[in-house]
Amino acid sequence: MWAIERAKERNCNIVQLTSDKQRPDALHFYEKLGFKATHEGFKLAI
Repeated sequence: MWAIERAKERNCNIVQLTSDKQRPDALHFYEKLGFKATHEGFKLAI
């Protein structure tokens, strides 16, 4: 994945992303890449 390789080239120590819980295929895709679900998020529609 381009973004991960670019982060490594720049000596970053973390890649963080957000994905909607209503997209289980996307969540599974990121888990297969090694991402871990570690945070809870919130939205407020105004």
